[in-house]
Amino acid sequence: MSKTVITAIAGLGLTAGLLGSAGVPAGARVGETAATMAAPKPPKGARAVVRVGPNPTTKRGQEVTITGHCGGGKGLRAVFAGIDRKRPVLENIRIIDDNPQGFVAKATLRATIGNGVGPVFVDCGGEAGVTLLVTHV
Repeated sequence: MSKTVITAIAGLGLTAGLLGSAGVPAGARVGETAATMAAPKPPKGARAVVRVGPNPTTKRGQEVTITGHCGGGKGLRAVFAGIDRKRPVLENIRIIDDNPQGFVAKATLRATIGNGVGPVFVDCGGEAGVTLLVTHV
């Protein structure tokens, strides 16, 4: 992925995360709630679902588990965390199970990370996904 694409995806993910954390679904109109508004299906190529636990993280060097499904993709190929590959949020990323119906990976939080929010991307061979990891160290 190019730096421009990663930056665009991170910006969209951050905006969606901030709107979702405020209790207002992205794209909601005045008077609508999550219960009255159907969630649109993600576009082809962005249907993988990814979760990180624990989230938020609380210790530098803490191990996290990355789980999810590939949304029609071929299987978990890679996990990226952060926007700058020279200073990733996670290190020692290991794919434990690449099953497209339920993948598992493990990683550790960098020892030099501070408080903040960073994206975690997955590449599922045809489908991609992103979530936000919150750090309180």
